[in-house]
Amino acid sequence: MTAAISENQSRPDLRALFLGFSGVGLSGFGGVLPFARRMLVEQKAWLTAEEFNAQLGLCQFLPGPNVINLAVVVGKRYQGVAGAIVAPLGLLAGPFAIVLLLAMLYDRYGSLPLAQSMLRGIAAVGCGLLFAMAWRMGVAIKDKPLFLPFTALTVVAIAGLRWPMPAVMLGGLLLAGGLAYWKLGRR
Repeated sequence: MTAAISENQSRPDLRALFLGFSGVGLSGFGGVLPFARRMLVEQKAWLTAEEFNAQLGLCQFLPGPNVINLAVVVGKRYQGVAGAIVAPLGLLAGPFAIVLLLAMLYDRYGSLPLAQSMLRGIAAVGCGLLFAMAWRMGVAIKDKPLFLPFTALTVVAIAGLRWPMPAVMLGGLLLAGGLAYWKLGRR
């Protein structure tokens, strides 16, 4: 029985992809990446923590929103082109409808102090979710001390020195690629 459950969890069909990413999309606004990680790694086990980090790294390197890119990559991995269409569609369909409704409500009631206070509270929750996800991703790479200097250099370059992200990403790619090539050459 466990083997059957684990087989179903490791190879989702189109319906599971749509529903899984719909749940992620409906979980939050402006910051669903923590929900995507929880669904993909902890709940459904479609990806390991290391696979999630690697896929997210790839998706951050591609143009467009990271979570949508991740939905496309995961969908393509399990169900080909159809999965690459269905997973982001599931991610976006519910929030699209809700945003249209909220836009109409905000247009009518957005200037009220209660509405402004609610929006500030939602922003604080989003910040906390982002920090929680960063912590979990950091835990997944704690056994790989080789990544720590790259992480520190990236934070310093982008946040401290205000270098442009594409240049930092290209530099990190060249450094990491060179290190990987050197490390493989030593074996």
